[in-house]
Amino acid sequence: MPGTKKHLTTVFGAPVIDDNISQTAGRGGPILLQDVALLEKLAHFGRERIPERVVHAKGAGAFGSFTLEEDMSKYTCADLFNKAGKQTELFLRFSTVGGERGFADADRDPRGFAMKFYTAEGNYDLVGNNTPVFFIRDPMKFPDFIHTQKRRPDNNLHDANIKWDFWSLTPESLHQVAILFSDRGVPANFRTMHGFGSHTYMWYNKKSEVFWVKYHVRTNQGIKNLTRQEATKISGEDPDHATRDLWEAIEAKEYPSWTVEVQILTPEQAEKLPYDPFDVTKVWLHSDAPLHRVGTIRLDRNPGNYFEDVEQSAFNPSSFVPGIGPSPDKLLQGRLFAYHDTHLHRLGANYHQIPVNQPRGTKAHTYQRDSYLVSGSPTGPVPNYWPNSLGGPPPKHHPYPELPVTGTAARHPVEVGPADYEQPAALYGRVMTQPEKDRFLDNVADSLSGAIDRIRLRSLVLFWKMDPQAAKILAKAVKSDAGKVEKLAALSYDELVKATAE
Repeated sequence: MPGTKKHLTTVFGAPVIDDNISQTAGRGGPILLQDVALLEKLAHFGRERIPERVVHAKGAGAFGSFTLEEDMSKYTCADLFNKAGKQTELFLRFSTVGGERGFADADRDPRGFAMKFYTAEGNYDLVGNNTPVFFIRDPMKFPDFIHTQKRRPDNNLHDANIKWDFWSLTPESLHQVAILFSDRGVPANFRTMHGFGSHTYMWYNKKSEVFWVKYHVRTNQGIKNLTRQEATKISGEDPDHATRDLWEAIEAKEYPSWTVEVQILTPEQAEKLPYDPFDVTKVWLHSDAPLHRVGTIRLDRNPGNYFEDVEQSAFNPSSFVPGIGPSPDKLLQGRLFAYHDTHLHRLGANYHQIPVNQPRGTKAHTYQRDSYLVSGSPTGPVPNYWPNSLGGPPPKHHPYPELPVTGTAARHPVEVGPADYEQPAALYGRVMTQPEKDRFLDNVADSLSGAIDRIRLRSLVLFWKMDPQAAKILAKAVKSDAGKVEKLAALSYDELVKATAE
């Protein structure tokens, strides 16, 4: 190109003479093995793809900042929540959950809402969704649940039977299913949806006093959703519509923002709740734990390179900073291992050295060495072990609360009971308007009609326990016997499973 001072090179800096024509033996060929520029180009091309995320495969992201508006040092010694007015750089990735990278942005699916805060004390990853609850509460069920959202192993097709079979055999999923098939099951775009930490987390202050918290990240653009019909249309016309919308809004300097709020409970208050505060299938009622405004998130910079910043971004629920820690939430406990382990497989042992994953408010000092794609490691006569007396970095102690742990080591089942239906019933009966109820029932019927009769019946029983009238409407819509559903609803969970097994 006229005026350019750069020239094309190999990855090792040698000039490339021609990038369109291969070396051949004569005009007609064959290709010569000595054409090292061709070999390098083809070899790298065949290795351009890395393993797709098992979940949250398709995503979009942007950089921005979190501005603290209220000092929270009473509750946490975390740097990003101390001193009103403080700004912390962040990267936020949005995603669909069950779909593959080629899926449409308008699929009916939860949306990932993952935030990486580059704090002065290291990276804090808050890995949430656009829903305040999840389908399951035990990590042992997670691989099975995700399998039901993916393709069948025999014919590589999606199947309503496996989704509804699992959901109907997992009553705790009803709350999330109710949200999934409501209007909020298909956000209009990433800018017009809320985000939630979903799990309960621990905050602790300099006195090692403990508080349990839930995060709410509320869109300032206003909630907007798509109907099933609108989603079907836009999926065909522009399957990347939400990705495009986020990029174009930031390019046009229409920077999206969210208000960050938290619910806070003392351990004593949490013990008095009539539901398990660490069960991710449940929300904390605002009457039990009011919302406290904390600050604002604003996105104002698009990625410079999608693969480097978005595809290689790795969020880890176990990436805490002083002042924040995990709770006894079982699903969260499983995620503390699973996410880091997945990144090790997908990106390698040094995924933390990829720029988007590196800490920015401080510098990492570890005794971890070597493996693939290492960069920026210490050189010279420095130790790679602790303890040492040769100048290696020592641990830094900070207040961390001592939490009592008691009980027998066993696989303790959580019995299915009224608590699994109460909050879905409140969502349907008291929160949804009549038009929203109508659309919800229509969405469920459209999906459930693809399941076989015994799975439809078992699923209808769950909706019966949520709201009998809603179940009757659904039964009629999917051509099932409402009277039979009522009889099955009188059975215990184990009896229901046995009655609908064949």
